[in-house]
Amino acid sequence: MTPERGPGGPSAGSGETADHGTHAHSLAAAVRAGRVRAVDVVADALERIARTDRSLCAFREVWEEDALRRAAEVDARVAAGERLPLAGVPFAVKGRHGLRSAGPLVAAGCVAVGATAVPGPDTPWQTWGLGRYGRTVNPWRADRTPGGSSAGAAVAVAAGVVPLATGGDGAGSVRIPAAWCGVLGLKTTNGRLSSADRTGLAAPGVLVRCATDARAWWTAVTVGADGTTGVAGTAVAGEGAAGKPRPLRAVWSPDLGFADVGPEPVAVAHAAALRLADSGAVRIEQDLPGPRDRRASPDRRAPRGRRPAPEGAPLRLEDPADAWLALRTASGDAPLALARRIRAANDRRLDALFRRTDLLLTPTTPCAAHGHDGPGERYSTALTWSFNLSGHPALSIPAGFGSDGCPLGLQVVAPCGGERLLLDCAELLYSDA
Repeated sequence: MTPERGPGGPSAGSGETADHGTHAHSLAAAVRAGRVRAVDVVADALERIARTDRSLCAFREVWEEDALRRAAEVDARVAAGERLPLAGVPFAVKGRHGLRSAGPLVAAGCVAVGATAVPGPDTPWQTWGLGRYGRTVNPWRADRTPGGSSAGAAVAVAAGVVPLATGGDGAGSVRIPAAWCGVLGLKTTNGRLSSADRTGLAAPGVLVRCATDARAWWTAVTVGADGTTGVAGTAVAGEGAAGKPRPLRAVWSPDLGFADVGPEPVAVAHAAALRLADSGAVRIEQDLPGPRDRRASPDRRAPRGRRPAPEGAPLRLEDPADAWLALRTASGDAPLALARRIRAANDRRLDALFRRTDLLLTPTTPCAAHGHDGPGERYSTALTWSFNLSGHPALSIPAGFGSDGCPLGLQVVAPCGGERLLLDCAELLYSDA
């Protein structure tokens, strides 16, 4: 199941590598089988960067010589009989220092082609990027921002320049640009993978064009980190009575009980949530409009019989803004005491929620992609940074398109350590096509 339109932007490429699609797993399979060389795959990616980056401004740096040299090394490893799960896959890293944490991907056969654009200086909002040729643009509309701070990463993936890019998510920095560029963006459980962020708010993540590639990334970065074999073979359904498969339980919240969310992001995300329920593998157990969106909520327009009656009280979290800012800036005893109170209250409510359900569904952002002059009245992190504070893994799945022609996302949140559930949901709603 996919949204009405797939990722836009420039063509993914031409020639032999295009025949294998723009997905990491299909490119790697072609390299392993000897149908194409890693050098040719990487050279095609470098050509796409050269052709598109003056208009997209997705990259801060491009490493042509190093990338081709490393691709040749991958070809030699494949020829020697080494089975590399991501052989020859060109990928981009977030920012100039992103290669430092990319060791597991390189070991799996990926080839880094460059560092993507992140926000520049002198602005308090981070939903933009500054590349080597100027301000990063949304591949769907050049007058809109791609989101951030993993701005160039989302653009490079959405435009088909590379199939995979790494990101870091401290307040929504993977999920927001994923939503606004129409790709998948996964934020991992805080602390499960190494992060240089001293506050503990940030977690590594990835941006890809299909669920299979997200799973391949997760397998690559977890094998060796904890001695497991990643998430291969995960089943979608849980165990019900007498061992029979049961659907995953999900709770829908349009606003987490506090956020000012526009009607269009709610409507688009809610429609995606219903598509997830229509798969039969997910059952929405609670489906109530939030306090600020009762008139605009699509609940009243949804066909009858597509979901069960609501159960339990609506989820109402404390607004995490003051807590997040206090922890980020370490700004004195009183703000930090407030941060601890907010965090403890939200942790209790989320613990109670995940004792009775498997997943939480929300819009990814409270608004559509804004212009390059700033976010306006609705700040893009309203629905994402609660889960940087709590540490839960979260995924933005392409949900559809707003009236401006730009993508919007559905955010899926799982219990801590529940990346496998998120990847299963991504495969239900956004399979590779």
